[in-house]
Amino acid sequence: MLKKIAVNLILIFSTTLFVQAQSKFTVSGTVKEKSSGETLIGVNVVVAEKPNVGVTTNEYGFYSISLPQGNYTLRFSYIGYEQELVPVKLNSNIKVNMNLSEGISLQEVVVSAKKADDNLTNAAMGTEVLNMKIATKVPVLFGEKDLVKTIQLMPGLKSNGEGSNGFSVRGGASDQNLILLDEAPVYNASHLLGIFSTFNSDAIKDATIIKGNSPAQYGGRLSSVLDVKMKEGNNRNYQMNGGIGLLTSRLTLEGPIQKEKSSFIISGRRTYADLFARLSSDFKDVKLYFYDLNAKANFAINDKNKLYVSGYLGKDVLAASNLFGSNWGNATGTLRWNSLLSSKLFSNTSFIYSNYDFNVGFKSDVSEINFNSNIKDINLKQDFSFYLNSKNTIRFGFNLVHHTITPTKAEGTDIVSNKKSRKGLENSMYVSNSFEVSEKINIDYGFRFSSYSILGGDTYNIYKDNELVESIELAKGKTGKSYYNLEPRASLNYRLSQTASLKMGYARNTQNLHLMSNSTGGSPTDQWIGNSYNIKPEIAEQVSFGFSKNFNNNKFEFNAETYYKTMQHQIDYRDGADINTVPDIESELLFGKGRAYGLEVLFRKNTGRFTGWVGYTLSKTERKINGINSNNWYDAKNDRTHDLTMVGIYNLTPRWTLSGTFLYTTGNAVTFPTGKYVLNDMVIYQYDRRNADRMPATHRLDISATYERPSKGKYQSSWSFGLYNVYGRKNPYSIDFKENKNNPQKIDAVQTSLFQWIPSVTYNFKF
Repeated sequence: MLKKIAVNLILIFSTTLFVQAQSKFTVSGTVKEKSSGETLIGVNVVVAEKPNVGVTTNEYGFYSISLPQGNYTLRFSYIGYEQELVPVKLNSNIKVNMNLSEGISLQEVVVSAKKADDNLTNAAMGTEVLNMKIATKVPVLFGEKDLVKTIQLMPGLKSNGEGSNGFSVRGGASDQNLILLDEAPVYNASHLLGIFSTFNSDAIKDATIIKGNSPAQYGGRLSSVLDVKMKEGNNRNYQMNGGIGLLTSRLTLEGPIQKEKSSFIISGRRTYADLFARLSSDFKDVKLYFYDLNAKANFAINDKNKLYVSGYLGKDVLAASNLFGSNWGNATGTLRWNSLLSSKLFSNTSFIYSNYDFNVGFKSDVSEINFNSNIKDINLKQDFSFYLNSKNTIRFGFNLVHHTITPTKAEGTDIVSNKKSRKGLENSMYVSNSFEVSEKINIDYGFRFSSYSILGGDTYNIYKDNELVESIELAKGKTGKSYYNLEPRASLNYRLSQTASLKMGYARNTQNLHLMSNSTGGSPTDQWIGNSYNIKPEIAEQVSFGFSKNFNNNKFEFNAETYYKTMQHQIDYRDGADINTVPDIESELLFGKGRAYGLEVLFRKNTGRFTGWVGYTLSKTERKINGINSNNWYDAKNDRTHDLTMVGIYNLTPRWTLSGTFLYTTGNAVTFPTGKYVLNDMVIYQYDRRNADRMPATHRLDISATYERPSKGKYQSSWSFGLYNVYGRKNPYSIDFKENKNNPQKIDAVQTSLFQWIPSVTYNFKF
């Protein structure tokens, strides 16, 4: 009987799909920017006769809508661009491509590339899409447009400190953020120890930050996804633009390879701080600079197939004479094939390469020592998007990643390292569905299945209570321990009214790579390690609730989200850990759990001459690890109670734009000494509870002004003026403890501050 019922259900389901396929036709296509030919992400395509029927273009600019036979009008709308109405006669599957023109200049300061009430209709939670035009308006350090610095001004994202590009999201450490550049992971997204990010804004199309409740196609990190996409290049006209600043200059060239069929973009940036340093005889042997190079090309094979090739190379160099030298950097490459398999099925196949390495060397008259580390990935990724109907979009695919991780090893005159590279295989598959249940309810749900296998070629130690109990030697070609995890995700949006909605979400994430760091801000010498026999995958489960309310015809919006997150298999160093010379870093590790909870509030003005937002975060982040703080809960390094940001952008005249930011943050949790004693003429400090103290609070006001010069033919230019830290606040970078020179029994706390009253001037041009 059960067999008959199952067969009947399958027949009914198959017949329903068949009838739908016979009675409906599909209109699909790609939406691009008219002036450059760049595909546009998140464009709203709505059927005018059926306002509740519509879709948004995916990350490759593609859309698909299935409708009964008849005559319709498609409305294409995108903030900052002119709306287009296109009549279609639907009696077969057809393709309608669209080119949108930019709208009036006042709309160019809108924060996100989404429809005005997207926060009320979209089921996604904790998600912000940043249009790069906003990054040109927000004042930042040294006047350098910076994607990461701008994102740090949103609630829920906390900067790791003054001058740092590292950030933490909802209680997660900086390594728990997945940072992607054209789908390739970036393991260190900062230059000059965090003063600048690796993202050259002139080469970036857009960026999306997702705080924990990420769709099923993303995985591998606990806290957030920062998905950055490079521009594709103008396929209609050649164009050059750039900028000259006090410390950096940049230049971008783009244009068609074959007009309207293929294009390229090449963008470079370099700082020249070392050139100014050499003007002084005291620093003539100092090297201090970084450079970035972004390149991308795309080729339209035919109407249904397109090929993309993109790459990034960045390097930092810091050296003093021949005594000290350090360099570190990222290299990524992506080969991507977009294919329209049918009017409803879209495919994206990617081959991805990523490499991060650092080298540090010290030299004297009698000896030399070098430290180096590396992490290298080779990745095959396959994604499918199936537009079942106007209410269901199904995504599914898989991802295969081969990791090669070389831990920090020392080599030199009297040192021969026997450390080997460790290899791991990280695999995943996923399926998800965006489902419009009714006019009031939208649901996104899906599952991700992930695994991590230890591969042979090295010896793995097993520790109990930090004591070695067993060693396992894995030969090449052999597979050691494997870990498997199921990661369900779901989010729901309920429309209370035309101007308000409620949201809720749940997500389970796992992480198989871990960053070993002894600082909050991070440094290039921090080393990545993978799962082992001691280190298990980190796991986080997050539940969140949200409320959104729009006012005055979507001119203003209010969003509030609260969350509670639990974390398993969290890693920390044991008290008194030797992290510099220990043969195996795993012998110094302890494991436990964590929790984070908080409230995030955002009030934003989206249109008009004055735009901007106020964001506030109230949060708590704790860890509980056996062997630390008497096995009790303690504050994590990145725990900060209050974070307040205010951003304002004012179009004073058609040519002058004024902007300012103010931020206030509670100081990071730190461990200060509680006493001292002298042993063999050396001062030894005593410490009590982990992270029981606080750095002083940080607050700062930054301002900037941009002047758009009158155009001369095709030549456009502008001047940007800025002042970082207007009232000269000496914000803490670090605090050291030193013995008082006049009273050896007294200890002085000495604060180091980095930046005070930093002016900037930048000249930008385009032709």
